[in-house]
Amino acid sequence: MAQWPNGRLLSTAARLVEHAWVQALDSLGLTHAGLIVLHLLAGGALSQTELAKQARVQTQTMSRTLDRLEREGLIVRIRDEHDARRHVVTRTDAGVEVWQQARHLESDIFPPLENADELRAALLQIIAASSAKRW
Repeated sequence: MAQWPNGRLLSTAARLVEHAWVQALDSLGLTHAGLIVLHLLAGGALSQTELAKQARVQTQTMSRTLDRLEREGLIVRIRDEHDARRHVVTRTDAGVEVWQQARHLESDIFPPLENADELRAALLQIIAASSAKRW
């Protein structure tokens, strides 16, 4: 592995992290997409369009995620009092509880890193550069 190019290392690390996340989230009845929604709603109610934009997914993809979270009782969609055509999404008490459990998963399943801040900065740089091309 020491000879692998950075892209392959990043891809391999991402797959391993994804597998660990899927297993841990499954134990809470969540998907990765559902976790993202619950995280985004921590700041308050958002529309489906706002959630999709912040999550960097298509509105239709967000709709499917919201449908599942709503069936599970973790979110509710409420008609906007200022615009009857718009619905806002909020977390339920159950959604808040699951979010509280899920937000500590990272420290539970991944070991602390010596250069975590540097890694985080590099990952944010990669995401920003890659996202600019697509979004």
